[in-house]
Amino acid sequence: MKTIHSVHPTDFKSYDTTTIRERFLIDKQVQPDQINCTYTHYDRMIVGMANPVGKTLGLPNYPNLRAEYFLERREIGIINVAGAGVVKADGEVFEMNKLDCLYIGKGTKSVTFESADPSVPAVFYLLSSPAHAVYPTTLLTHADAIKVELGSVATANKRTINKYIHLEGVRSCQLVMGLTILHEGSVWNTMPAHVHDRRMEAYFYFDVPAGQKIFHYMGEGQETRHITMDNYDAVVSPPWSIHSGSGTSNYSFIWGMAGENLDYTDMDAIAITDLK
Repeated sequence: MKTIHSVHPTDFKSYDTTTIRERFLIDKQVQPDQINCTYTHYDRMIVGMANPVGKTLGLPNYPNLRAEYFLERREIGIINVAGAGVVKADGEVFEMNKLDCLYIGKGTKSVTFESADPSVPAVFYLLSSPAHAVYPTTLLTHADAIKVELGSVATANKRTINKYIHLEGVRSCQLVMGLTILHEGSVWNTMPAHVHDRRMEAYFYFDVPAGQKIFHYMGEGQETRHITMDNYDAVVSPPWSIHSGSGTSNYSFIWGMAGENLDYTDMDAIAITDLK
């Protein structure tokens, strides 16, 4: 399991493109019949991808967790971004279509992933944080998620936000999780930009058309940087950093957080005119 260490904002100002990618980007992790996870030192969040094709994949335990099993002291959010799949949690079966979300609580010993049709395999995005309380395992379909329409065509940021794991939705100990779908002709996400010093955030970009790119913006509001990202790439955003992006086409992305506040609106906005 790859490890991402914390970075001080003053140090970040000196990073070139290669260093930014090494310290924040999680790429090339969707591989057939593999589960690949990255441990971050931002709220001890784990970012993972599971791509079952010809076999069932079990959520592994990792030595650096110092646990008997992965979810002994953790919770996890799972969103399917491809073909229909099945997740089993301690024997309970959950059928997941594209964009469905499953929350699995602390203390669940066995989690497995499989595709309904190997010719159209599922891709499961995983986000896990430490948990000190048990909340029930819950499936929330895309159709039943709370939806918020934001932006406009005029500013190229018309988008639909789907909120899954949050105070008014699926309850969790620390996780907040959902996804945003950019409408055709719109390319900007999370603009105006913001930070939230009380929690980190991770983005996972998907449905990025072949040959297109995402320009993901990072850094303090007065000292921004960017990296380019591809389909199924994830990026970790420290609490002091903005997290915003623009694509050469419309796309979708999953956002997820953990930290001191579960309130979805917990953010400190930065005016567009103040960005540098």
